[in-house]
Amino acid sequence: MNEPLIGGTNLYDDEFRAVQQRLREQSAAAARAADEAASTRPEVRVLVADDQDLVRSGFRLVLSSYDHVKVVGEASDGRDAVAKARELLPDVVLMDVRMPVENGIDATADITADPALANVRVLILTTFDIDEYVYDALSAGASGFMLKDAEPDDIVDAIDAVARGDALIQPSITRRLIETFVNSRPRRARASASLSVLTEREREILGLVARGLTNDDIAERLVISPATVKTHVARVMSKLGAHDRAQLVVLAYENGLVTPGRANA
Repeated sequence: MNEPLIGGTNLYDDEFRAVQQRLREQSAAAARAADEAASTRPEVRVLVADDQDLVRSGFRLVLSSYDHVKVVGEASDGRDAVAKARELLPDVVLMDVRMPVENGIDATADITADPALANVRVLILTTFDIDEYVYDALSAGASGFMLKDAEPDDIVDAIDAVARGDALIQPSITRRLIETFVNSRPRRARASASLSVLTEREREILGLVARGLTNDDIAERLVISPATVKTHVARVMSKLGAHDRAQLVVLAYENGLVTPGRANA
């Protein structure tokens, strides 16, 4: 025998129905928002460079399931990746490091040094997050790196971020890479003299970027607006020929503006 519900059956049923209706409406609104977000994402053209057929096929299969991502080509070695990049002009190159003929690091350097490929971004595919090859790739101009076993949504978000011109990895992670490997590398020829093109304020902001501070953090420290910081960062990137903040961190360390082990000073 069913006991009567406290407050009366009708009252309970009305409240229950109202809650259920609100949940349905919220769920429908969330679904519409997700559909709208997906439909408004700009198309991203991707070139996949990896020497393993199965890896390339796997990435093509995964990426093709996203409406706004278009795999425009594949390359089986670094030299082929550079040639395909020049031919296809993708927005993003997913670049493996260890490849025959020409490795991914040299291929990245070739792509980022070519004025005709100024709008092409390189996203390094790697097995480990702290890796000597990742550091070399960032030094060569890669916009970031992604673990090969990452979730598909994370990979696509990374591709979108790089295509927008954002640095994919946090400056703090870049700093860990640099502090691990910079002392074992000879200083490159473009070292200290290259920073002479910066104003004192630009050097100051570059140093703060290298320490992992965001635009808002820098603005608060220097008592200026985030928009002003953004303008300064853009000018520094232009003067130094850097693609993004991750490369600025590398340049700051390699030029001695920031010393490994004293990043938080």
